[in-house]
Amino acid sequence: MQKLFYTFNPWWDEGYVFEIRKREKYLKKIFKNMDSKDIILLAGLIRVGKSSIMKLVINELIKKGIDKTRILFVSLDDFLLNDKSIFGIIDEYRLLHKIKMEEKIYLFLDEITYKDKWQQQLKNMYDRDNVKIIASSSSSSIFIDENAYLTGRNRVIEVKPLDFDEWLDFKEIKLKIVDFDLMKAYFDDYLQDGGMPEYVIKKDRVYIQNLVEQLIYKDIIAKHNIKMKSVIQDLFLLLMERSGKQLSINNIGNILKITSSNAKRYIEYFEDTFLIGLIKKYGKTNEKITSQSKLYTGDIGIRNAYTGYRDKGSVFENYVYIKIKEKNPYYYVENGIELDFITDRYFGEQYLIECKYNSELNDKQRELFDKINVKNKIILNGYKDLHLIENI
Repeated sequence: MQKLFYTFNPWWDEGYVFEIRKREKYLKKIFKNMDSKDIILLAGLIRVGKSSIMKLVINELIKKGIDKTRILFVSLDDFLLNDKSIFGIIDEYRLLHKIKMEEKIYLFLDEITYKDKWQQQLKNMYDRDNVKIIASSSSSSIFIDENAYLTGRNRVIEVKPLDFDEWLDFKEIKLKIVDFDLMKAYFDDYLQDGGMPEYVIKKDRVYIQNLVEQLIYKDIIAKHNIKMKSVIQDLFLLLMERSGKQLSINNIGNILKITSSNAKRYIEYFEDTFLIGLIKKYGKTNEKITSQSKLYTGDIGIRNAYTGYRDKGSVFENYVYIKIKEKNPYYYVENGIELDFITDRYFGEQYLIECKYNSELNDKQRELFDKINVKNKIILNGYKDLHLIENI
């Protein structure tokens, strides 16, 4: 166990240098909550950068003078930890460094949902120990707390793929405002690459293929004990093809020759991994429940790797969805005329957003856009209007 601890925590040894590209906006969100006892939960797609962000936080803590041995990082999906509870791991860590119960420690628990009853274990640790906990998961089940163990004790932060500004940082591209034409060209490159950090650096399609295979086999097929592997693979390709479109569960079932209930269940598995997002039609409760959902991918680069980089308007719309998804957006339809997004009024100020890419609203869209009684209305036409969504 001692060897495994040192493997996970190389900063315990002298001379270790952190070589991780910064993601400042997440560091700011996390350190805003570091002085409270609240548990910070990071959620997001596999390999989107959650572990790297945790290590960036560790680096900052060490810079601030926190004793290195008072900081523990463990990846709970490691095979060698299968038979260990979270409590058991922490007890062995305290024993290794002779840390008393009253001494504060910082715990970074990667892939927390691999442990049974993790919410209860974190609650008990929160209540009894002098501890700051930051945990992560690649499953949206991190949001589900049926027994309310962590209610009032946690803060959830979704880690998304790199946005355009972060992509420029990772590419080490520095441009001035006067370089507008270059910025526009780079944004087009970004829409093709997407925002998976390692892929942005390596630009190796095999990396994306391996990521998707890991997600399909480990987080869907193996986790849910699915026998029809080819169906899940075919469903993945269908979902990528239908990004930006309304999704008919019955049609998916017919194409794959499975029941609609199985199609619905399998799609939910993909949604649980953050690979796709679904939004409902705006309207009364019964309309939201009965309407077809609209589908978006969790990263536009993954979509492009399998569908090709085409329909830039749809890719741009998907980018905007990722930017505003925490505002719980819906799509808006009236008399067959559709507008892209209207945000939930219970998530702050309400916004009506229409995405265009080098095109304009047609007359009927313009009439509907002007008619809807929403204070904040935004038309996004490619790169030049990106600043309009930064402060939503």
